[in-house]
Amino acid sequence: MDLRDKVAIITGASSGIGRAVALNLNEIGVKFVLAGRREDRLMEIKGELTHAAVLPGDICQEGMSQNLLKVALDTFGRCDIVFNNAGVITVGRIDDIDIKEIAYMVRVNVEAAFRMAYVAVKHFKSTGSGYLLNTSSVLGTKVRPTAGAYAGTKFAIEALTEALRLELAKTNIGVAAIEPGLVKTELHRDWKVQPDKGMNIPRPLQPEDIARVVRFILEQPDHVRLPRILAVPADQEL
Repeated sequence: MDLRDKVAIITGASSGIGRAVALNLNEIGVKFVLAGRREDRLMEIKGELTHAAVLPGDICQEGMSQNLLKVALDTFGRCDIVFNNAGVITVGRIDDIDIKEIAYMVRVNVEAAFRMAYVAVKHFKSTGSGYLLNTSSVLGTKVRPTAGAYAGTKFAIEALTEALRLELAKTNIGVAAIEPGLVKTELHRDWKVQPDKGMNIPRPLQPEDIARVVRFILEQPDHVRLPRILAVPADQEL
């Protein structure tokens, strides 16, 4: 796939994996619409890219997905790639976990991700091509104590990705899930014990590692599909 002048929507673009993917794909001429809650961060990243528009806001806002597509079409006249990446994490033991935080996580990781996915795929069907990439997790393939709710949101992403892939077989629309293991991002910034310490993973992945995975998927020939790629640190046993 020749990615020069393709237009990509990236959600969760203000830091971490979303930011790294934008910087990587910028090297080969991709243009961007970036979404995230922190406008100042989005503007910083925009300044590092050749062609980019930003739409700050909460991905859970009704109409946000459609607005992102509108910005892409109004600004660049097209949309070829959607990196459905926004996400949050809430974990905890039964007696301690906050159900309100779980409910919000489900809204971000499932509801908002599903809305973005269907907006993207409907557009791609209207144009005859495109690529949807969903950020899942190693915990979209297995579970561990205290993380059942988070894993459940990622299992949902796995199910959606596979169902869309099957429905879109024999078309020019690609669908894939990226399943990262532990990545050193701001996702865990509020944790008292950082997961690399708590799980004894001295060399967690960096956002740039996942960015290379995303680019690898997108650069495959048209007849090749990579429905999922699991990328974990060498030190991660889970």
